Amino acid sequence: MQKLLTIIFLILFYFWTVFLGLICIPFLTFPYQTVMALGRVWIHGVFFLLRSIVGIKHKVIGSHLVPNGPVIFAVKHQSEWDTLAVNLLIKDPAIILKKELLNIPLFGWYLKRSGHIAIDRKGGSKTLKSMLLQSSVSIKAARSIVIFPEGTRTQPGQKGVYHPGIIALYEKEGLAVVPIALNSGLFWSRNPFTKYRGTITFQFLPAISPGLDRREFIENLESSVENASELLYKNAREEFFSKKCL
Repeated sequence: MQKLLTIIFLILFYFWTVFLGLICIPFLTFPYQTVMALGRVWIHGVFFLLRSIVGIKHKVIGSHLVPNGPVIFAVKHQSEWDTLAVNLLIKDPAIILKKELLNIPLFGWYLKRSGHIAIDRKGGSKTLKSMLLQSSVSIKAARSIVIFPEGTRTQPGQKGVYHPGIIALYEKEGLAVVPIALNSGLFWSRNPFTKYRGTITFQFLPAISPGLDRREFIENLESSVENASELLYKNAREEFFSKKCL
């Protein structure tokens, strides 16, 4: 039954995406703020479909911990849900994303106009320089940076490699880093036809102040994100199995 509901969701998801993408093409000439607002309308629609059809909801905790002004958000990455949620749950983000996404018909057009930070993950040192340059421009425009330090999705309960980009951003910009933990991979898996009913938790954690040496910074970041994500994972699993046994 859940697989059937997921298929229905996917059909409506693509219909909603193409429909809104086509009727909003004239707005691609507008400032990025307009395109970002349209993106949030699209994501609200996607989350409505998730709630009403698949039964996936979400809750946010710790938002009071976010400092004022631009910061760097370091987000755990477990599913495609994460890349949607940061646009809604973080104010005016400039998201670091892989350049290949810009080549997706229709969808890529809106990404280009949203002022996000597209990087070539195979570009080596040139990629790092480009990321830092684009991030500085976004920060000067009072936008916060969103980065997924592991670079790719990990399975719930697993830890990936934290890449040097987050350290370079932290050292160059002198901004606080806000770690974000989540457990989205339990409900939205890598398999597009496998989605499970439940509530995703998106958790802002205490900010890491600027000025730490790189080893202390990355140790603090990894332990903060991983410990909190592991706890969210365990709590969600316990809740899932307890309901299943009722």
